[in-house]
Amino acid sequence: MRLTTKGRYAVTAMLDLALHCDEGPVSLADISARQGISLSYLEQLFARLRHFKLVKSVRGPGGGYRLMGSTTDISIAQVVDAVSESLDATRCEGKGNCHEGEVCLTHHLWEDLSAQIHQFLSDITLADLVARNDIQSVRKRQDLRVVSSHNDETHIAISEIL
Repeated sequence: MRLTTKGRYAVTAMLDLALHCDEGPVSLADISARQGISLSYLEQLFARLRHFKLVKSVRGPGGGYRLMGSTTDISIAQVVDAVSESLDATRCEGKGNCHEGEVCLTHHLWEDLSAQIHQFLSDITLADLVARNDIQSVRKRQDLRVVSSHNDETHIAISEIL
């Protein structure tokens, strides 16, 4: 099973959005700063997430993104599926042509594993992750780092003016 960068980043960005959704619309620039994901890559991911109605954009000053539903309604599998990420563990991408054009000896085993992984991720919601203490701890550390970085930039900008 391969979960590529696209799927990992989509889940990370959606979790960041869920963690900060009570603060109003969340800008992609803020997610980018906290998670170290390029803004252009986030724009591509959020276009897909918007298409699948997992997020909505809010225009204007103070705009950004909001979740379309509750954190209890959005599963990790939905996020991964929205960015067209395959959770297929078979070598043949589920086509059944893995051994000389036919189903290989272990095809059904890997197909079953893929289904188990998808079910596992379907059973985990953004709310489940937001409620975890380890995730809250990481959130606090990231938020402090971003605030500290903004304060340093403001201090530098003020010193340059003076």
